[in-house]
Amino acid sequence: MINQQTKEKEAVNQKMKMTPSEAIVETLVAEEVKEVYGIVGSAFMDMLDLFSTAGIRFVPVRHEQSAGHMADAYTRVSGKASVIIGQNGPGITNMVTSVAAANQSHTPMVVISPSAGTPTIGWDGFQEADQVSIFEDITKETVRVTHKSRVADCLRTAFRIAYAERGPVLYDIPRDLFYGELEDQILEPYQYRMDVRGPADLGSIERAVTLLKEAKYPVIISGRGVVDADGMDSVRQIAEHLTAPVAMSYMHNDAFPADHPLSVGPIGYMGSKAAMHTLKKADVVLAIGTRLSYFGTLPCYDIDYFPKNAKIIQVDINPRQIGRKHPVEVGLIGDAKATADEMYNQLQAALPSSEKKLDRLAELKSEKEKWEEELVDLAMGDGNPINPRRALLELTKALPENTIISSDIGNVSSTANAYLKFNQTRRHIAALTFGNTGFAYPAALGAQLAEPHSPVVAIIGDGAWGMSLHEVSTAVEQQIPVIACVFNNKAWAAEKKNQVDYYDNRFIGSDIEAPEFAEVATSMGALGYTIDNPEDIAPIVKEALEQRKPAVLNIYVDGTQLAPPFRRDALKMPKRFLDKYKHLDYDVWGK
Repeated sequence: MINQQTKEKEAVNQKMKMTPSEAIVETLVAEEVKEVYGIVGSAFMDMLDLFSTAGIRFVPVRHEQSAGHMADAYTRVSGKASVIIGQNGPGITNMVTSVAAANQSHTPMVVISPSAGTPTIGWDGFQEADQVSIFEDITKETVRVTHKSRVADCLRTAFRIAYAERGPVLYDIPRDLFYGELEDQILEPYQYRMDVRGPADLGSIERAVTLLKEAKYPVIISGRGVVDADGMDSVRQIAEHLTAPVAMSYMHNDAFPADHPLSVGPIGYMGSKAAMHTLKKADVVLAIGTRLSYFGTLPCYDIDYFPKNAKIIQVDINPRQIGRKHPVEVGLIGDAKATADEMYNQLQAALPSSEKKLDRLAELKSEKEKWEEELVDLAMGDGNPINPRRALLELTKALPENTIISSDIGNVSSTANAYLKFNQTRRHIAALTFGNTGFAYPAALGAQLAEPHSPVVAIIGDGAWGMSLHEVSTAVEQQIPVIACVFNNKAWAAEKKNQVDYYDNRFIGSDIEAPEFAEVATSMGALGYTIDNPEDIAPIVKEALEQRKPAVLNIYVDGTQLAPPFRRDALKMPKRFLDKYKHLDYDVWGK
């Protein structure tokens, strides 16, 4: 006997008369979309009118860029592709930065992009832009709806590509195609896309296992792909079997548990010296779920740590990333977890009696303790009013184990890379290599919506805060209890460091005058705290967590305590040739 659920599914799969808006919304429901982020606009109002009845929450932001960052973080935490929407023209073009960031962070996302109506395309009408051309280079695909009968089919295509290629897809629909009637069926996702990926080629895995078996000092780099595939335990099994140290790729500090004896911390800018000194020794590197980005493997702290002669085994779901930055000995195209599981099975057969190398464990323990001592010593140095490292240290000590932390781009946000430690996955939401400011706070809002019962904290400099503080209104309105920790040194400090090191302390455009952020937060309906004593950080964080309301901590930190330049590899000492500018030469390294 066919049960009621089966009957309903069969009925849904039959063609039915509906409006295009209904077809779109029902496809979103089938994809289990719970929230859509954006700003209300007339272009999609017919569809928007259906959201509440369909069980979809529309989350209105104050700037469309924030919608993209919220969606990005929601997906990183939940694992489900997210959806953003805006008014045609300026509403959609306001999303360019956040969609480009999601593209570089490999985050599945669908951008519903209403465009000019079909009768007026090409007339330079009100709010018209060639949105498809604008987004072609910052999405995995642009899908155009060419007829109202294909609205659901094209939306399914957008989701299929977003999941398959791990990135945003533009779904462009002329605004008049939301109206009318059509006959179509609403399919379940399993009928048009597949999420399950298998392991890499077994022969290639066997070659990788042979290299690992013969390695004297193998080191593992665990990356975002491990997080996305829920493969942390699979990597742990390999690491323990080989007694191989595990470093995390740049700004993915949650890709391996920090409290594991084999964990050495993150590589990349302002990462862990323990990880860098360990990776230098590797004769075989197993890079799982990471593209080994150029910026994420640059020298740091004057340590050129990425091994030049090591044999690299790289596992990535995307064949475009294999060997793109560093030549590989074995490239493995496959799911990080599935490939790691098969690799572990083969390793057990190849090295059935692998013994723990106690001397290596002791060595790693010593490296980590030395680095931890250095971090604390650096933090405990005096600051006026607060050493930014001390503020980071006190903050991380005060936060619960399961806290999700988003971080922006900038001086303090990047320094946080050394202090952020996670034992659970999907906890670290960073701006990554697109490097745009204004990311962390809207990202934190999206992360909180994805996981409502976990504490969520954003680490932001005062420059980036100026680009995102308007979203405090969104947090208050939508009751999203994120804590914004604004590290206020009254400067674009990362750029200021360049002017210190290369331009003889000529500060042009890098100083910031701003209102008292705690007072601004209070006026917007949030909790506001001003902190100029490091000992106040822990109790205020505790109070804010207990209140479960949007909160802004305006933490005044020393503007002279700055991290090294982001791109020393791309900066050169200025050399002037015209007489009127020669006095601007500054040989800082010669002093």
